[in-house]
Amino acid sequence: MATRPLVDDDLVAPAETSPASPSLVFRTVPGPDVASLLALLPPSPHPGEYVSWVRRGDGLVGWGAVARFTTTGAERFDAAATWWEQVSARAIVRDEVRVPGTGPVAFGSFAFADDSADESLLVVPEVLIGRRGDRTWLTTASHVDGEVAAVPTTRFPAQAAPPTAPPEVAFADGAQSAAQWELAVAAAVERIAAGQLDKVVLARDLLVRSPAPIDPRWVLERLAERYPTTWVFTVGGLLGATPEMLVRRDKGLVTSRVLAGTIRRTGDDAKDLALAASLARSSKDLEEHEYAVRSVADALAPHCSSMNVPETPSVLHLANVMHLATDVTGHVSDPVSSLALAASLHPSAAVCGTPTPVAAEVIADLEHMDRGRYAGPVGWTDASGDGEWGIALRCGRYDDADAASLRLFAGCGIVAGSDPAAEVAESDSKLVPMRDALSPEPSPRR
Repeated sequence: MATRPLVDDDLVAPAETSPASPSLVFRTVPGPDVASLLALLPPSPHPGEYVSWVRRGDGLVGWGAVARFTTTGAERFDAAATWWEQVSARAIVRDEVRVPGTGPVAFGSFAFADDSADESLLVVPEVLIGRRGDRTWLTTASHVDGEVAAVPTTRFPAQAAPPTAPPEVAFADGAQSAAQWELAVAAAVERIAAGQLDKVVLARDLLVRSPAPIDPRWVLERLAERYPTTWVFTVGGLLGATPEMLVRRDKGLVTSRVLAGTIRRTGDDAKDLALAASLARSSKDLEEHEYAVRSVADALAPHCSSMNVPETPSVLHLANVMHLATDVTGHVSDPVSSLALAASLHPSAAVCGTPTPVAAEVIADLEHMDRGRYAGPVGWTDASGDGEWGIALRCGRYDDADAASLRLFAGCGIVAGSDPAAEVAESDSKLVPMRDALSPEPSPRR
């Protein structure tokens, strides 16, 4: 876990600085109540400038990058954690609020696979605004200048000009068409039937193109409005609304929400109740869910003195689908950070499969694409190690060189009872949130 930062009202700079782990000064002050955190994000031509982690109006939003760390490979989590520990240890902090998410905070997004060509990253925003219940705050960060740190500004931002709708958005097949992906699912079912593995999660992508840059604020606001029970996130040009909390660490309490097993909603409340009941009894979905819960519980157990793992899942109702859901909780028994916990949980059976090494090989054989940071951990950590990390699902990734292009992703858990055509329909339903968020229909500001 990160070393506690220096808190110094005189703001005297530490003796040493390093380009790899800069010396930074943070100032956190209370702020006024705001109608919408996302509405404070200012316009920017660069989608990667923004960070957000918002659910039901609470969370964090920010912009700018006072420090940034990128890494690749199997050691990406350890490298990022080491960098953040060094930054936190050198930080000079004035924190007048002192709750999880104040003072030094880094946002992160990590590649799904060890061999991904996409860089994993941690970014420390220049401006960060947070809300937790009835408390709102502003954190600003700057570099130490020579031997004396400049005091960051504490002026609270005003609501920004609203975003405009993306024009003429077009969708096209990604690495595989729906028909090709259906064949891949069938091949996976054959491997499961042959006893090679128990479960694999296969993903597909969809390409998005617009004649003009797509404002990520438009997408984020629409996702927050339509899917308030999800965590609406963006880090490094990856944005979406994930329903799955990989791990939260809050003052010694650890929580992980496991989702596996899905059915599409009809929009008819009576029919949806019947579908929810059938989902809760489905042997195929219960089997898929059990693998995912077991993988999470096994990963958390070494770090917890006690754990609660419910025997049966509940049904989580989202706007477009319903999931089998289990919340696993525990009390940490060692000084492990939220980032380290996220690393220990990745990849869970909910996004990879069981056994993990075999499932990863099947994914590489059948998906025909680099997932990049899709299905990897995404979230934030503070200097104490508290933080929240979700799984980057229901999301899209901007082209680094073109703000008018994105790739959308969706995946499904495949087990012995999976029907390939039904899995295609499920993947289509999981693409709905991002597809709808890119449409020109406005979403009311709150």
